[in-house]
Amino acid sequence: MIEEISIRDLGVIGEARLPLGPGFTALTGETGAGKTMVVTALGLLLGERSDSAAIRSGSAQAVVEGRWLIDPDGPVAERVRDAGGELDGAELILGRSVSPEGRSRAVVGGRSAPVGVLSEVGQQLVIVHGQSDQVRLRSATAQREALDRFAGVELAPLLEEYQAVYRRWQATQGELDVLVAERDRRSREAEELRIAMAEIEAVNPRRGEDEELAERADRLTNLEDLRFAASQAHDLLSSETSDDGNDVVGLLASARRQVERVAEHDAALGPIAEGIAAASFTISELSTQLASYLSGLDADGARELEVVQERRATLSALVRKFGPTLDHAIDYLDSGSGRLLELDNDSTRIESLGAEVEADRAMVIELASRITQVRTLNAARLSERVTAELSALAMANAAITVTVEDRPDYSLTGKDRVSILLQPHPGAEPRPISKGASGGELSRVMLAIEVVLAGTDPVPTFVFDEIDAGVGGASATEVGRRLAHLAESAQVIVVTHLAQVAAFSTNHLVVEKGTDGSITSSNVRLVHAEERTAEMARLLSGNPDSETALAHARELLEAAHAR
Repeated sequence: MIEEISIRDLGVIGEARLPLGPGFTALTGETGAGKTMVVTALGLLLGERSDSAAIRSGSAQAVVEGRWLIDPDGPVAERVRDAGGELDGAELILGRSVSPEGRSRAVVGGRSAPVGVLSEVGQQLVIVHGQSDQVRLRSATAQREALDRFAGVELAPLLEEYQAVYRRWQATQGELDVLVAERDRRSREAEELRIAMAEIEAVNPRRGEDEELAERADRLTNLEDLRFAASQAHDLLSSETSDDGNDVVGLLASARRQVERVAEHDAALGPIAEGIAAASFTISELSTQLASYLSGLDADGARELEVVQERRATLSALVRKFGPTLDHAIDYLDSGSGRLLELDNDSTRIESLGAEVEADRAMVIELASRITQVRTLNAARLSERVTAELSALAMANAAITVTVEDRPDYSLTGKDRVSILLQPHPGAEPRPISKGASGGELSRVMLAIEVVLAGTDPVPTFVFDEIDAGVGGASATEVGRRLAHLAESAQVIVVTHLAQVAAFSTNHLVVEKGTDGSITSSNVRLVHAEERTAEMARLLSGNPDSETALAHARELLEAAHAR
């Protein structure tokens, strides 16, 4: 239940506080006074889209705050805590601010939260009906939703199961359709993959092989230079043909002999002689390595170079097709194998998907049939109860018939077309309310449906924004009486211009417009006793001081109280 709504700088309302409380609250006021802004304020608290144009001229922002009493252990409280908010006992505070730049900020339980959280919470707290909802009631979707709400827990789990199977059926059917439609293309792709993979496997490349071959080709291309340089270096270090000992090994041997010859005269020459000997050994080792290198150089380097260059050309061809590198070409074997396995399994997959589609389709048919049975049964019940409500709304001769007809195809909501038909009087042909109902009749039909639904799908608060448009006289009195009846089980807030409706309220708020000569400003005031009687007289005649209107107003209030 909404305890209070505070509004600041929204439309013509500078600052206002709406004490609401339980029961039936009527909100009245002159045209243009700002009654619509009260509904707009509530909409902001329920997560509706904000409009910077609604901000009061010259204001920094519009601010709306609402205080609700809720079950601290219920689902709304749980969602608030999930969003980081807190309750003050059983009290929940929701807030919304809108800047002239269009920025919007939401507060849930004292914490900033996405506007979507307001919407989630609001759906469980309030149902708002306006004249646009009368238009919406003309749609087949809204009529089906009304029946489904009435069916309640008898239908909800069955519909949820059906929708899960239906979504799976559609997804599987979509995949199957793609596979069948692209079977030829996928077959060509598989054949191209086989050819490509066979080509790569025939070459059998190794990772890094292209780099190894590049190095080998460079060596073979410069083979003679390598042989000449190695031979010269070997001869300089240790020449087998040198007689004069001018190679490095011979020179070191001579140096060693000279040092050893006089080493007995100075101990410091001993280590030097040993160092020369070690150097001689190292040079001999290097000479041996050069000799081994020379013997290892290929005699037929030209032939090997030709083979290497051919292999490099083969690898380059692979890289051009499957590159940009040799590793990419090798990786293509792995990825191609997986893709080929997938493509080759098309027939098996098509067969498997076909079986799944048929199984899900059979389940969809069965569940849809059960949904139709539940809807048909509840359509009769809803027809009976709404007709009874219309009788109490000064439409005693009217009858409502809710029909459930078969659609040509299945949808997410089943295979039913739900229609609400209105028979205005006995003997008349029932016609869809989308075609045969006037605005006043639609208002009463919608109210009758909501009163019936309140018994099966309870919501803490109902807000009606001038749904009594097009209604007058005795019909208006009956609308007020049924709203009062609905208020026995829920909080009801009604924006109305009819005294016959406002007379049944337990709380009466008046939106008043004033001006200082330059700026128009409205506020909201709770009226009692004679002030309320004066407002009722204004609603009846436009003149709050008319004795005749005042007398009529008192008569209305007394009659409403008696009822």
